[in-house]
Amino acid sequence: MKKWISALGILALVATLILAACGTSGNQGNQGASDQGQQGATNDQKPAEQKKTFKVGMVTDVGGVNDNSFNQSAWEGLQQFAKDTGAEVKYAQSTSDTDYIPNLNDFVKNGYDLTWGIGYLMADHVKQVAEQNPNAKLAIIDGVVEGPQNVESVTFSENEGSFLVGVVAGLMTKTNKIGFVGGMEIPVIKRFEAGFKAGVAAVNPKAEVIINYTGAFDKPDEGKAAAASIYDAGADIIFHASGKTGDGVFGEANDRLKNGKQVWVIGVDRDQRDLGPDITLTSMMKRVDVAVQTISKATMDGNFKGGVTTLGLKDNAVGLPADNPHVPKEVLDKVAEYQQKIIKGEITVPQE
Repeated sequence: MKKWISALGILALVATLILAACGTSGNQGNQGASDQGQQGATNDQKPAEQKKTFKVGMVTDVGGVNDNSFNQSAWEGLQQFAKDTGAEVKYAQSTSDTDYIPNLNDFVKNGYDLTWGIGYLMADHVKQVAEQNPNAKLAIIDGVVEGPQNVESVTFSENEGSFLVGVVAGLMTKTNKIGFVGGMEIPVIKRFEAGFKAGVAAVNPKAEVIINYTGAFDKPDEGKAAAASIYDAGADIIFHASGKTGDGVFGEANDRLKNGKQVWVIGVDRDQRDLGPDITLTSMMKRVDVAVQTISKATMDGNFKGGVTTLGLKDNAVGLPADNPHVPKEVLDKVAEYQQKIIKGEITVPQE
């Protein structure tokens, strides 16, 4: 009997110890969570709780990331953004328009914080992806996407910057014949053409501007043929707005220089002197790189706004490079004079 009572006592003691242990464990768990929260506030978050890396994707148009033009400028801007902020950036190259939606979707489905589409021709594709993914944020260069609020469209007043290089061409031509090579005949390229012709006419109404559209942004051979035709017609300066097709314009001018004939090219989108230091008169800078950096940083900071942003001379987004070794000071002074007139609204540059 005593053994039985003793056994009951032992069982009761064990049960008491178990209950006490359970109660202590629960308190430690709650305290641990509190300690962890305090520790995160003072010693940075633990690896599992660290803020995820901000990621930006970019889809090129068919010109590719090394087009020496706006795709390349956009990628350079994203690379600088990554360097400045620690963000992760990546591009997907499109070889045809059938690649646009798969490339855009690849970034969106993989949780990228912002996805860029580069080029006017991507507008409908960006719109479709945005409508199907309302929680994603997208942006486009040179195109306007109306409707979905999760797209920021960035356009430029290319006509204003083109007016200024038209002033250079009009004052520096020796033959009074000047060329313009365009890619596809779309609104953004027509703005280049309209502004350029207006700038030439403002300072040299006797000059003739010969227009040649190749219909492509990725055909250097066609750019070379177009340039040859214009130079053969007597032009001594050609302004191109044709993406990678423009590489052929530079190629033709370089070939002519090797044969002892000095002709000039006006580059586009970025300072293109690297394509021919001795034949590049100047370039119409279009700061796609700055636009991409600015919108990406705003999105990172929680200030994505959607809608349309247009950048022009007043924003320092278009114009000549800082260094123009082949342009005389008196011509640059005239450029500065017209630039101020445009900024002040004394001159309205045509868009078409």
